[in-house]
Amino acid sequence: MESYTEKILITGALGQIGTELTNRLVEIHGAENVVASGLDRWDKNLTSAGFYERMDVTNTQLVRQIIKDYEITTVYHLASLLSGTSEKQPLFAWKLNVEPLLNFCEMAKEGLLKKIFWPSSIAVFGKGIPKENVGQDVVLNPTTVYGISKMAGEKWCEYYHDKFGVDVRSIRYPGLISWKTPAGGGTTDYAVEIFYEAVENGKYTSFISENTAMPMLYMDDAINATLKLMAAPKESLTVHTSYNLGGLSFTPKELADEIKKVMPDFSIDYKPDFRQAIADSWPASIDDAVAKKDWGLSYDFSISEMTKEMLNNLRIKLLK
Repeated sequence: MESYTEKILITGALGQIGTELTNRLVEIHGAENVVASGLDRWDKNLTSAGFYERMDVTNTQLVRQIIKDYEITTVYHLASLLSGTSEKQPLFAWKLNVEPLLNFCEMAKEGLLKKIFWPSSIAVFGKGIPKENVGQDVVLNPTTVYGISKMAGEKWCEYYHDKFGVDVRSIRYPGLISWKTPAGGGTTDYAVEIFYEAVENGKYTSFISENTAMPMLYMDDAINATLKLMAAPKESLTVHTSYNLGGLSFTPKELADEIKKVMPDFSIDYKPDFRQAIADSWPASIDDAVAKKDWGLSYDFSISEMTKEMLNNLRIKLLK
């Protein structure tokens, strides 16, 4: 097996996933081998990466220059417009969510990059598929701008792998729950907001109805899965679109009940908005057996463990 020093670029490094993934990559590879990028100005408190580049990922010339300057081998391409926000800006969402991925695949095809990670989402599934235990190879039928862009991205990943041998790897993330960074405009964001509101106000109004189940994952488990997939031998991977990730599955009511076990006075009410229709088009639970078989996917957090972690950490963070 060829050995080389991995030089890593993370796009969207200041987002919900990017912030925590960057820190873990620094722990593994050292700050000097990690370049974070985003749209904000450099602030040493924002990221632990050794380098930061203020960069618009749709500026192909700039991206290509940065990859050459830092001799990047691996890109974690996280920059995207999430589901709720994408519905409001469909053309921009398509441009941001698809075109930079193609440019990275082109660079890998040319030999400029060795490996790419690109996140997909449960938004790819859509209408007409079973709600429970959705399999790896179901027909994708997304109904949202975000889902359409992710489905297209998955097929491009597969195309570049099959046609040109590009090593691009992907996970269909469910809703991700983290106390470190606020959520960024997604349909599953109620499951982050609810904890903030519980700690600060003792009550929450959910924009998703009480019995709508959606797949969710605590951020630590999502990061571990990402790193495990990227460390797996290329030969063991059988999926070149995007791997299912199941994690936890629960409703707003079930989550509120878990919070009440820790905070008995917590109360919740429900006022579904436009995001309810998006949630209704998504699966309630996911079958991730292929990821478990191919690269050893596993989870550490149950809904009750996640709830305790979120509340404990947010109390420290918010009630200083």
